[in-house]
Amino acid sequence: MDLEKISPKKISERVAEQLEQWIVSQHLKPGDKLPSVRQLCAMFDVGRSAVRDAITTLKGKGILEVRQGEGAFIRSFDTGQLFEQLFILEKQDLTDVFNVRKILEAGSAELAAISRTESHLQQMETALEELEYSDSLEDWEADYAFHMAIAEATCNKVVIRLMETLSVLLKKAIINCHRMALHSETVSTSIRKQHAAIYTAIKAQHEEQARTAMLDHLCYVEAILNQAQDWYSR
Repeated sequence: MDLEKISPKKISERVAEQLEQWIVSQHLKPGDKLPSVRQLCAMFDVGRSAVRDAITTLKGKGILEVRQGEGAFIRSFDTGQLFEQLFILEKQDLTDVFNVRKILEAGSAELAAISRTESHLQQMETALEELEYSDSLEDWEADYAFHMAIAEATCNKVVIRLMETLSVLLKKAIINCHRMALHSETVSTSIRKQHAAIYTAIKAQHEEQARTAMLDHLCYVEAILNQAQDWYSR
C-alpha cells in the first residue's frame, strides 16, 4: 500500500495563523502598520524567512498590503474575512460535533457535581479568573482549561480520554467562539455568565442544574457559530 508521508505544518503557516490572531486581538484597523520583520521575528521567536512567508500568505488572503521600502499594512477589509477562514467545518459537521459535546459534556458536568474535589474547583476558578477580563484570542486556552477541569472533576478516566480525543475539534470551536466574543460584548458577557452558572452548580453539587447549565452554554455557542456560518455563506 502506497502511503503519503505526513509532514508537520510549516513554521510559516503557524506564524501566519498567530499573526492573524494577533491582528484581531490588537483590534488593528485598516492602514495600521505591522511591526517590522525583525520585531515580528522576536515576537514569534522564528527566523526572518518564516515571517516573510507568513506575510506573503496574509497578503494573498487580502489582509495585508506590502509597500516597498515601507513595510506591511492592514488592508481595508471586512473583519468577516478573518472569521471566514476559521469556519472550515460544514454545517452538518458542526452540528455533529456539538451533538457529541452535549452528550459528553452535559453528563460530565452532572458527574462533576458529584465527584469534584476542592482541587478541581480551584482549577475551574483559576480558568474563570483568567476569562473574567478576556481581551485577547489567546484567552481561549483558559476556556479550554475550564472545560477540561470539569472532565477531570468527573474522576472518570474514560470521560477524560474521550474529551482528550475530541480536543482538536473542541479547541477549534472554542477559538471560533472567542473570535466572536472579541467583537461582541453581548456574546462575551453571555459566555461569562454561562460559565459562572456551570461552576456554581458544580460547586453546590447540584447535578441537574450543572447538566442544564452546560447544555444551555453549548446550545448558545452552537447557535452563534451557526449564525456566523449562515452569514458568511450568503
